[in-house]
Amino acid sequence: MDTTLQDPLVGQLLDGRYRVEARIAVGGMATVYRAVDTRLDRVLALKVMHPALAADGAFVERFIREAKSVARLAHPNVVQVFDQGADGSYVYLAMEYIAGCTLRDVLRERGALQPRAALDILEPVLAALGAAHRAGFVHRDMKPENVLIGDDGRVKVADFGLVRSVDTVTSTTGAVLGTVAYLAPEQIEQPGAADPRVDVYACGVVLYEMLTGEKPHDGDSPAIVLYKHLHEDVPPPSALVPGLPFELDELVASATARTTDLRPYDAVALLGQVREARAPLSAEQLDAMPPQAVSARHDNAEDRTSVIPRSLTVPRPLPVDDDPADGEDPLNRTSRFRSEPPLPPRRRSARPRRGVLALVAAVLLVLGVGAGVWYINSGQFTKVPAVLTQKEAEARTRLEAAGLEVGTVRHRHSDTVKRGTVMATDPGPGARIRKHDSVTLTVSDGPEIVKVPDVSGSRLDKAEKLLKTDGLEPGLVTQEFSEDVIKGFVISTDPEAGAERRAGTAVSIVVSKGAPVDIPDVTGDSVDDARAELEEAGLKVKIATEQVTSEFDKGRVATQSPEEGTEAAEGDTVTLTLSKGPEMVEVPDVVGASVDDAKSLLEQSGFEVEEDRGLLGLFGDTVKSQSVDAGDTAPKGSTITITIR
Repeated sequence: MDTTLQDPLVGQLLDGRYRVEARIAVGGMATVYRAVDTRLDRVLALKVMHPALAADGAFVERFIREAKSVARLAHPNVVQVFDQGADGSYVYLAMEYIAGCTLRDVLRERGALQPRAALDILEPVLAALGAAHRAGFVHRDMKPENVLIGDDGRVKVADFGLVRSVDTVTSTTGAVLGTVAYLAPEQIEQPGAADPRVDVYACGVVLYEMLTGEKPHDGDSPAIVLYKHLHEDVPPPSALVPGLPFELDELVASATARTTDLRPYDAVALLGQVREARAPLSAEQLDAMPPQAVSARHDNAEDRTSVIPRSLTVPRPLPVDDDPADGEDPLNRTSRFRSEPPLPPRRRSARPRRGVLALVAAVLLVLGVGAGVWYINSGQFTKVPAVLTQKEAEARTRLEAAGLEVGTVRHRHSDTVKRGTVMATDPGPGARIRKHDSVTLTVSDGPEIVKVPDVSGSRLDKAEKLLKTDGLEPGLVTQEFSEDVIKGFVISTDPEAGAERRAGTAVSIVVSKGAPVDIPDVTGDSVDDARAELEEAGLKVKIATEQVTSEFDKGRVATQSPEEGTEAAEGDTVTLTLSKGPEMVEVPDVVGASVDDAKSLLEQSGFEVEEDRGLLGLFGDTVKSQSVDAGDTAPKGSTITITIR
């Protein structure tokens, strides 16, 4: 049955403007509808707060804050908010409508995703959150339901309903606000926490879920899940999907570190780590087909945004279902905890019939055989416990307690796993192996620290090889003049030789351009003379293909680049542009004109003017003659002499 038919808002005109057409989704705080803006004639999404929550001023304030916050985020991966308002008991947001599905829909249908698809979805999500973080906002409710994937492939982040400013202090009256499966430990311990790293943690959980098809922590009640967030590390995805690259395990471990200082400080930093982790992966690793998810626990109340009483964050006995309604998930309500009363013993029949005795004997026989089969097939096996991020001694103790032995202990450097703690096991956590078998441990040696080698005096190519051999990366290469170091050889590095840095650090290199050479002025010279003078100075010569008009005769050097007085390195090239000769301009007739008019006319034509007054022209004001006849041509810029009478 289509439940939208029972929704009182479907078919209504909300606030005299928005015609509600269909219900899209129902969340913990609001219901989302597809609607039409009758004023602008466009399809949009209406997010309408549940009427019961609309009576709570704090929730209404938070709801309105979403509109104001998201309206400030102009980012292509953030769902745009158009309007906010209220109509009676209905408080709503008018938002961009994305035709497509949510990431939850994708996970529900496909289970685990290929690494390439998971990273392709995660990167725009982090870009959107990064824009929010750099604008001073935290989402606080990241989960697959809030990741929209359009039919055109665009990925957008929605539902900033819990967003708040990083420096805002609000009270949640002792309750944890959010979605249980994605809450960071500090959100549980400090309900008012609004640090960008809570979004980083949630994104790490989402990445784990995309890679494995499973949430990292599950349980029969919210209290159990919250307890695991506080006391258990998110396991590596490869424990469920063998063969996943180690880089993805490290990425998840970094994003979901229970200690906030070990996490990337915001989504932008995590996005950088994602791209670093992705870079070395091969096409085969990125496109590896994952197995089906171990189980399907997607569509439950753990996926809903809700207010969780603080009492649920303390580990207690398992919840007891007090006659829940059909289809209701106990995680969607505040559970009451009590001890389970002992079951009353059943009364035995006074005279069991022989047939019953035979049946009991058969059952016992079956049970006996079953126990033997269990011992043979399962009693000899155990599961590898999760010992990641534990110290080596603690890991040994836990493995021995599980009936396993520690085999080879390998060491490996890591930028994300603390020195002396376990970063991987073989077989991985959760693997089923025989008791007393050995488990190989890989223990972190922390970040690899190397010394910058002294490469001064080496050729650039050799210096770069030496840096790579020592675990460093050649960085920016700049050039400087040097009287002491031959051209093409290294002068210095930054960091300097002997400095200690993490492996992979980029080292800038300064290379010598050789001793500086003063470039002489060869303009006006013939090509042969100019070439000889420049080559004598240790410079190379190049003749430009084009020529320009200039004051110099045709075939002479008109311009040079670099110019005279510029410092160049020995072997640098000076480009010479040759002259086509001066530009010829027709000389105007100025005889009989006043001196001022004649000078003005000649100068406008591009000539220099010189006066010749003589004795008779000392007090004259009229041009008697001109040195170049009117109508003839002369080089532009040349001098025309006028005789005055």
